[in-house]
Amino acid sequence: MAGLTHFDAEGHAHMVDVSDKPVTVRLAVAEGWVRMTSQTLDIVRQGRADKGDVLGVARLAGIMGAKQTASLIPLCHPLPITRIALDLAPDPALPGIRIAATVRTTGQTGVEMEALTAVSVAALTVYDMLKAAEKGMEIGGIRLTLKEGGKSGRYEAQE
Repeated sequence: MAGLTHFDAEGHAHMVDVSDKPVTVRLAVAEGWVRMTSQTLDIVRQGRADKGDVLGVARLAGIMGAKQTASLIPLCHPLPITRIALDLAPDPALPGIRIAATVRTTGQTGVEMEALTAVSVAALTVYDMLKAAEKGMEIGGIRLTLKEGGKSGRYEAQE
């Protein structure tokens, strides 16, 4: 278990003690997508979804999801998040919705899980809002694209 900080010397899962870590500005960006038929994407673009504003509701759900990450992921620390921004963009080439989440805090641990949770919850909300039109939508590509701050410094995903 060498190098995995969420396990103690006996191999038991535990929450990492971050009390000795310095407070730094932390940033994480994650992305993902929901693939659907062009006809379903047209429903979103034309604002014809029975449940309402698909992108607006998904944006709010992603924000709420990021704020609940410590309640969903057992070993995550609750963090004072200072910024959550979600960008949901229709992409006819996919076809579907591309989702990006940016999360910021000033603290002793990073916000990667919050950014990933925001994208995941937003994608699930897009699915929920459109499932009456198409049950075969696919959620994918969820990954961390940028992380800044902390001991490990900057990480940027390769294209």
